[in-house]
Amino acid sequence: MTPVVIRAGNVWDGITDKPLGPREILILGETITEIEKTVREPDGAEIIDLPGHMITPGFIDCHVHLTLRPELIGSFWSYSPSYKALLGAEALKTLLMNGFTTVRDCGDMDLHGFTVRDLKLASERGIIPGSRLICSGHMISSRGGHMNAMLSLAPENHPWENCLADGPDEIRRVVRNEIKHGAEWVKYAASGGFSTAGDDPLQVTYTQEEMNALVAAARDFNRPVAAHVLGDEAVHRSVLAGVRSVEHGSMASAGTLRLMEERGVYIVPTQLMATRPARMADDEAYWKVLNAPAHMQMKMHKYRDALLDGARSIAESPVKIAFGTDLGIFSYRTNGAREFGEMVTNGITPERALRAATGMAAELLRRDDIGVLAVGRCADIVAMPGNPFEDITVTETVDFVMKGGVVAKRAGTPVS
Repeated sequence: MTPVVIRAGNVWDGITDKPLGPREILILGETITEIEKTVREPDGAEIIDLPGHMITPGFIDCHVHLTLRPELIGSFWSYSPSYKALLGAEALKTLLMNGFTTVRDCGDMDLHGFTVRDLKLASERGIIPGSRLICSGHMISSRGGHMNAMLSLAPENHPWENCLADGPDEIRRVVRNEIKHGAEWVKYAASGGFSTAGDDPLQVTYTQEEMNALVAAARDFNRPVAAHVLGDEAVHRSVLAGVRSVEHGSMASAGTLRLMEERGVYIVPTQLMATRPARMADDEAYWKVLNAPAHMQMKMHKYRDALLDGARSIAESPVKIAFGTDLGIFSYRTNGAREFGEMVTNGITPERALRAATGMAAELLRRDDIGVLAVGRCADIVAMPGNPFEDITVTETVDFVMKGGVVAKRAGTPVS
């Protein structure tokens, strides 16, 4: 493959506390081979000049829903798996163009099949363009819990859902089935949520025994576990069960956050979908644009103070924070990089927010090939005009993207 040399006005490698200043990066194939003030230029190398730009590792979004769209929520469950696959392909391309070179899907919304697994296969084989995809299968839920789609249908409808499980034996069976069908992570709903009708964020939908059985079954297959969880009691139980990541964790107490820190559990706070709606609970114009159901606005208003207090607690805690947006719950017309600005608004430093989407996210996902710019690492590289350490919102203006040594977006080139 043609060698590539990137000349950047400024570089942050994801390791140092601050940007390194001007640097050149030599890429051979998929791999970074040199990062210096001046690198050798092999014969025939492609030179990419990015003056006035900050280069960082490619962003990692640890929490998306590729096969969900709020714009379709009224009729969503009637759509076929093939249509949801098309939605997922569109999402993967959009995410990559916004600078997210790797994403983890946190809940396949094809409740009868395994669409996200198929998206992953198509992406890896080059059939569809887009972000590198890590699959966590369906969100396992108790009946009556957060991922029970029957709550959205008339009582006389009795659809079979492959993600519903109650009691340790059934939970173990469903965990094993998800893994058999390609789940690299196991995801479950430990509490109710905001986006669904008929449940409440403080409800704890699994017993400690059930959570323990779920995590143990996943561990037998060397699969880490992510828990959708909002209220403190459900977070606490999930941590005791041994999950690797708490998704949302929006109302976790300071004591539970300390327990997470002690046990090395990561939090993926998805604040663009938690604290921002809470802050805007009374802004009707915001909710009209968001196109969210009325019950979500009602819950956000009810728990506004708890959500904002929880965000401050997360910022003040040394708990490991990994970046996630919950895109799919809200529209893909929203650039997921807006999550950076929301994190900083809630007291998280720009450096910590950037690490959350690079090295810390890679660490959570057990990937030692991405997340930092270093010799021998995968050439996942993004560039943006400006300095995100001084203005975090420049992360929303990524105009150069390279994934695995292949340029996906060039500065000044429109996206087709």
